[in-house]
Amino acid sequence: MSTETAAAGAQIAAPPTGWEEARSRAYAVGLAAALPAVELPLADADGHTLAEPLTTRTDLPAFPTSSVDGWAVRGDGPWQVVGRVLAGHTPPPLSADGTTAEIATGAMVPAGTTAILRIEESTRTADGRVMGTPRPVPEWRQPGEEAYAGEELLPAGTPVDPALIGLAASCGHDTLRVRRRPRAALLVFGDELLTAGPPGAGRVRDALGPAVPGWLRRYGCQVRPADVVGPVADTLSAHVAALRGALADADLICTTGGTMHGPVDHLHPALAALGADYVVNTVAVRPGFPMLLARLVDGDGRVRFVAGLPGNPQSAVVALVSLVAPLLAGLAGRPMPVLPEITLAEPIPGRGGYTHLALVRLDRGAGTAHPLRHVGSAMLRGLAGADGFAVIRPGTSGAVGDRVPVVPLPLLAGERAW
Repeated sequence: MSTETAAAGAQIAAPPTGWEEARSRAYAVGLAAALPAVELPLADADGHTLAEPLTTRTDLPAFPTSSVDGWAVRGDGPWQVVGRVLAGHTPPPLSADGTTAEIATGAMVPAGTTAILRIEESTRTADGRVMGTPRPVPEWRQPGEEAYAGEELLPAGTPVDPALIGLAASCGHDTLRVRRRPRAALLVFGDELLTAGPPGAGRVRDALGPAVPGWLRRYGCQVRPADVVGPVADTLSAHVAALRGALADADLICTTGGTMHGPVDHLHPALAALGADYVVNTVAVRPGFPMLLARLVDGDGRVRFVAGLPGNPQSAVVALVSLVAPLLAGLAGRPMPVLPEITLAEPIPGRGGYTHLALVRLDRGAGTAHPLRHVGSAMLRGLAGADGFAVIRPGTSGAVGDRVPVVPLPLLAGERAW
């Protein structure tokens, strides 16, 4: 991991970090600073991440359970009816051969039961006894059939979704121990930005201030309206003040613009003034080259991060998927995101010594990816119709039929596009 200080980095331009190395560094520093665990009720745990393995509190099922409506019988028939068993009750045992109790699906099987006869496969004799032939396969679920008490079902680092919550409830859990969600803030830099109305007269509309919080929420962050600040004035003092203000509460601060070294690019000097260390300072990727990730450590050991996103909108999203996504996976204690692969339906050019992240649309039926138009760094039209970025590695190009990694765009919780 890089230990270059922001003060040194502001003076010396180091070679850009390779894209895969940058992802690895971002994940590693996030994992090293994984957020503390909290205990949440099941209803509040959706979208969080398990901080400890999910285990069963009892056998699952906890007792023998009828899987059909029918008759719990003992011995050979015909059987004399001695009772009824409904779900939610502990039944008396069948103590004598030739006896039966009517049983409902989900009810506890009485001790002494030798078989369960389905209701639709039974008949009654003139004196009220039950007749029929039970199927050879037992019609009830045995204790521990799904899991035994104390068995680990899912490891720490598993994202919590409704299916996991249902499983936890069935195992007897009322709460889950999960990682606290990261708090994120966004600082928008640039005097040229408009926050309302159409662009014109040399000024452009801020597209990232409204959009980036949504991306961050899809990655699991908490972002309040008050956490979005800007446009911040193009002065060093304003940048330092904005960063200091955001650092009071946020685990992650994303900034937009100012990642180069132009006359009004104050991010690097501001990070130096705050004593930040670079994790990554520029990445060998196109688009999105001038992105950065910095780390700040308080005297009490609290770690916070600043992700510098380029001002061009598509480049900013490239920085999000390249640096912010793996960082947040680490902070949540999740595994490093594994990139799926897809087959190219059309060629995609390389970018020389840089990794090329090319916007693609997924054809789910054919299992192929198609490159999109309108994909300049400053354009959002292609991004609006994209499913992710195809990864064309340095020194290569993508030919039709090639299998290449894809970085999915973050979706709503629970959605899985790839």
